[in-house]
Amino acid sequence: MPRSARIDAPGVLHHIIGRGIERRRIFLDDADRDDFLNRLASLAELGALDVYAWALLPNHFHLLCKTKHQPLSISMHRLLTGYVVNFNKRRQRHGHLFQNRFKSIVCQEDRYLKELVRYIHLNPLRSGLANDLDGLAAFPYGGHSAVIGQIDRVWQDTGRVLSLFGRYHRSARRAYQEFVAAGASNGRKPELVGGGLVRSLGGWSEVIALRRRGERSAYDQRILGDGEFVSQIVDQMEERLRQNLRLSGSKPDIGRVCREVCDTCGVSAGELCAGSRRRQAVTARGAVAWIAVRELGFSGADVARYLGVSTSCITRTVATGPRSDVGTLLKRIDRQPVSGSPM
Repeated sequence: MPRSARIDAPGVLHHIIGRGIERRRIFLDDADRDDFLNRLASLAELGALDVYAWALLPNHFHLLCKTKHQPLSISMHRLLTGYVVNFNKRRQRHGHLFQNRFKSIVCQEDRYLKELVRYIHLNPLRSGLANDLDGLAAFPYGGHSAVIGQIDRVWQDTGRVLSLFGRYHRSARRAYQEFVAAGASNGRKPELVGGGLVRSLGGWSEVIALRRRGERSAYDQRILGDGEFVSQIVDQMEERLRQNLRLSGSKPDIGRVCREVCDTCGVSAGELCAGSRRRQAVTARGAVAWIAVRELGFSGADVARYLGVSTSCITRTVATGPRSDVGTLLKRIDRQPVSGSPM
């Protein structure tokens, strides 16, 4: 299966990670780091992002941002593309600098904001770029120095971070520093750099305990948060995709849906419509049925005739839900030109 569609919504907290290709350095000197920060500052000052935490390491970076009026993909394209163009000019080089696309994890703000700020701001200490907490306070290429008032960065939203630690700046800064110091010996925390059930619950022991109690929790590899938060974010994303399809003025025909699903699931059209019981074919039929009936408004009978199965089969399939990433498939279908051909 292809990689999942990025979750990109206004007012959502994102932990963003970008790495150099083949683990190469993406910042060679202070000119590079300053160029990156100036571009990030411009996005914050234009109101595209609220920046809560950040750290620049030799071969990767971490950002903790909340999106505002501009999609994250546009903001990151402007940040990274402009940075790479200048980096290549300064080094008289060509080609890619970053490894694939940047990684972004949607995070539940009230549950993870404090921990993520601390985790990201301690990165220079864990990486040896700062020797101790005093060195971290003076380190110019991490957001910690701005939160404690050591370096003034008007574009960094230090007020939001300090509000988590108290009403008054002086006492809040002291509480923040104590919180950071308490985590300095924690080491790396892999549960904070991804989504999914294990990481959202804090480890396999919590997952096993949940299963022993007979409970279930929604999860998604792109989201760090509890089951309710995951369901809310996924529902919002799919509703936006449905709205986009409605606003396009035309409804894709079932044939187009089938072509996209077959391409995504690695299934031939013959398998899809010939009743194959191969797992990929069953998954593909489920995705076609779900999208055509639940998202695009076709009747179960129409879909059944096209796929060569009974209407009751489609009804059961839709009732049990899809076994594939419907959000990704809807986005692919929405981006293809509408042929306008009948079914």
